[in-house]
Amino acid sequence: MLKRLPILCFALLTLAACSHDSNSPAPAASAPSSSASAPVQASAAATPAPATASTAAAGSPAESGSAPAAAGTTASTTPAAPADVPADVPAFVEDPKWVEGKNYFRIEPTQPKVSNTDKVEVAEVFSYACPSCNAFHPMVDELARSLPSYAVMAYLPVSFMPQENFPMFQRAFLTAQALGVAEKANDAMYDAVWKSKELSSERADGQGLKPMSELPTLADAAKFYARYGVDPKEFLAVANSFSINTQVKRADQLVKAYGVEGTPTLVIDGKYRIDGPSAGGYAQMVELAKYLAAKEAAGK
Repeated sequence: MLKRLPILCFALLTLAACSHDSNSPAPAASAPSSSASAPVQASAAATPAPATASTAAAGSPAESGSAPAAAGTTASTTPAAPADVPADVPAFVEDPKWVEGKNYFRIEPTQPKVSNTDKVEVAEVFSYACPSCNAFHPMVDELARSLPSYAVMAYLPVSFMPQENFPMFQRAFLTAQALGVAEKANDAMYDAVWKSKELSSERADGQGLKPMSELPTLADAAKFYARYGVDPKEFLAVANSFSINTQVKRADQLVKAYGVEGTPTLVIDGKYRIDGPSAGGYAQMVELAKYLAAKEAAGK
């Protein structure tokens, strides 16, 4: 049974998330609106395809070398597929059980994605030191494996709870990502925090948090990632580089721009935000993420 610490995040049983400091401004939730702006839908789906080959050639008959269509020739009535919708996107149908402004929230204006992907992005906003993220991460792993080809998973680490060592884990993750070991070390990092406790922010007796002077450091994280072939000296050099400093700043900016109030949170294409309490639980977060990814891919 998980214990609830005075300044720790709510545990899994409450479905609450690791949240911002109370001094942080909370953005207003987006109200559902039928007039909210959405990506322009491709009109080709409702437009009949060009006429048959004898009438659809470019230019005049003389230029194309083909004779004019015979009288009575009619255009095809088969609609053309939208050019900007991936072939594996199923026909999208709105599900009334998911209500914008109640179960999920529109981010206005739409913000940049975490990654540079051209696909629909499903981003987890998280921290290794967040107990709720630890409980949720097996489902995130399954979500990443089950996403269709038009969607991709991304990860956005937060820093807003320094007393629980979020800033160190944010920088460590971004460094591991830059060195190409973040993904394969992901599950083991959660274990190092919550099972072996070697990177835990909690006191050994379980009675509260360690003093900030005793929290695990980047050097400790470097020793952990050494198990995955990373030279600790290289890890620390990259962790303190201009590139990682820039990525840390961008991560904090995205967290704020997305209106994230706690972890774990899922963000779809920089456009929709999902949290556990609003969605109705972790399983519902995953289901809703897939639903919104399909909605976004279909241009709805």
